[in-house]
Amino acid sequence: MFIESRDFEAWMKRIMERLDRIESLFDIPDEQAQKAQTIGGERLYDNQDLCLLFNVCKRTLQRYRTLGWLTYQRIDQKAYYTESDVKKFIEERASKKKRVSI
Repeated sequence: MFIESRDFEAWMKRIMERLDRIESLFDIPDEQAQKAQTIGGERLYDNQDLCLLFNVCKRTLQRYRTLGWLTYQRIDQKAYYTESDVKKFIEERASKKKRVSI
């Protein structure tokens, strides 16, 4: 099958325009996204983010908070975790696993 160059370019242009329209449906304004996800310039994670990251349920995160293993902040009755606290939690858990497995 032979396609002329101008026809191919026209098809590609239409495809790209459609992809751009679809992409615009999912765009979140950058300023709003940054304000909602940061505090003091540091990224915040909510329960859903950490449940997906750690592959655990919300109750497990609550247990980590109760035991004092995972530091959190309450904003509008919702728990948020700073990026530095999440990294610290991961490092502490990883170091304990290494000590136990030796």
